[in-house]
Amino acid sequence: MKKLLIIVTLLVFVSCKKESQEPFGKPEATADSANIKSPEVVGKEIFENKGNCIACHLPDKKLIGPSLHDIAKIYKEKNANIVTFLKGDGEPLVDPSQFEVMKTNFAITEEMSDEELQALEAYIFLH
Repeated sequence: MKKLLIIVTLLVFVSCKKESQEPFGKPEATADSANIKSPEVVGKEIFENKGNCIACHLPDKKLIGPSLHDIAKIYKEKNANIVTFLKGDGEPLVDPSQFEVMKTNFAITEEMSDEELQALEAYIFLH
């Protein structure tokens, strides 16, 4: 009986030690996973920097171009593709009167990768 108690105690000790070495809660971020950004975050960075979209668009009100809220609303309602428009292959749906101004920016958006354009679309759809 004493041997059984020692074996059980030893097993409990070993199993507790193993559990305490495993991470608790969220998995620990590794160097690789810490650098991964969501499409929305990447899209915001493009919107504010590389794309310079912020020069003409604001999240909640019209500036030169329509607000992100209006763009997202109309593209969702029409089940349309913002990426297609940004590639210069789609018709203006939100504010056709500003299309000529937007066309000048296709030189920027046409240089973007599909992933960058999709990230920009994901950011716009947040609004």
